Amino acid sequence: MAATTSQVRRAAKRLYRWCVVNGKVEEGRARAVVQRVLTSKRRGYLSVLGEFKRLLTMDYARHTAKIDSAVPLQIDLQARIKEGLTRVYGDPIHAQFAQNPDLIGGIRIQVSSDVYDGTVKSRLQALAASFGIRST
Repeated sequence: MAATTSQVRRAAKRLYRWCVVNGKVEEGRARAVVQRVLTSKRRGYLSVLGEFKRLLTMDYARHTAKIDSAVPLQIDLQARIKEGLTRVYGDPIHAQFAQNPDLIGGIRIQVSSDVYDGTVKSRLQALAASFGIRST
């Protein structure tokens, strides 16, 4: 396997690319890769598996949207939001809708590290910050 950090990353990236079929990670291939690496027990295999897990976690986050709203969203609005996210981020997007009354109003969408915050709470916090008021 690998010994240095760059070799570990290169090996994990190669394994990750092997698991991606048509832009989507195949779970069966990922499981097979992990089993194969575990049985090989080559030098640095645990480091390679750690990096491989990091790549899989990042891929999952890229294809998962967390949508928070103050009130439950109607089914047609959920479908339009999911359709828009699919258009922007590509297929497939797994949308997780949640209700959070603390937001007061609006919607907050997070896909990986991208955050789209149109909530009343965030606007109030921005307004308070502009006046130099610390939020608690």
